[in-house]
Amino acid sequence: MASYLDFEAPVAELEGKIAELRALAASDKTISIADEVSALEKKVNKILSDLYQNLDPWDKAKVARHEERPHAVDFVGGLITDFTPMAGDRAFAEDFAVIGGLGRFNGQPVMVIGQEKGNDTASRLKRNFGMARPEGYRKAVRLMEMAQKFNLPVITFVDTAGAWPGIDAEERGQAEAIARSTDCCLGLGVPLVSVIIGEGGSGGAIAIATGNTVLMLEHAIYSVISPEGAASILWRDSARAKDAATAMKITAQDLKKLGVVDEIIKEPVGGAQRGRAEVIAATGEAIGRTLKALSGLSGDVLRTQRREKFLAIGRSL
Repeated sequence: MASYLDFEAPVAELEGKIAELRALAASDKTISIADEVSALEKKVNKILSDLYQNLDPWDKAKVARHEERPHAVDFVGGLITDFTPMAGDRAFAEDFAVIGGLGRFNGQPVMVIGQEKGNDTASRLKRNFGMARPEGYRKAVRLMEMAQKFNLPVITFVDTAGAWPGIDAEERGQAEAIARSTDCCLGLGVPLVSVIIGEGGSGGAIAIATGNTVLMLEHAIYSVISPEGAASILWRDSARAKDAATAMKITAQDLKKLGVVDEIIKEPVGGAQRGRAEVIAATGEAIGRTLKALSGLSGDVLRTQRREKFLAIGRSL
């Protein structure tokens, strides 16, 4: 059963009617519903197109968090062959919020790292809703250092509300782990391509998103803090999350103008959740173009380009 966002109520009503017609036709083979269904489907597509062309930042945040959006495991499954997962930080434990391992992208050996939220209650609890603890970031550092050793490009898929803020994470050095992961990204002598596929939340995201090229899905978001968190701090009222989302410039379109992201990957009408295979393929094409442009560059050039890219963001703002 499809899950609808609040602003998709007209779509939910029409698709409900389509389902009723199909159920009626299934029970009585003499009934012809083709014309009615076709007309309703065209109406649905028109409404979806209009809605998604005019989303405000808060609506985009809802889309970015949609439970049926493709997650990191879906992008890895759709784009990476011969994937061999790797676990543990070699210091404390495995963190299931961060997935990673070796594989091939278009036949080229790569290292892949992603933040995974899970897709049902059990997996979301196991993966802590994509919010990594220090061991997750230390695992990311371990894998990036391995990629450096074997001269492998690194691809990261970013989708987290933020790093886990629990006492256990703070006791094990959460801030230090995030800082070291970010520093490791900056120091890599191999290409690093990052893709914001859902939520890019604060330091928890940038710890694996400090890439030579940062790609972002059309309806993803990327911010220094969640809209709810910003509203609570600024106005002491989390209900003003919509105001915060607008003020913070969290959308791909705003961030592209500000130079924070390099390319926006178009999503199907109705969002990535309505065309998972299509958006995964489009993401693969964008990653392929990016890796081709970065291939052949020396480690010093890659490090300098990455450093200057992020310094320029601060200068422009």
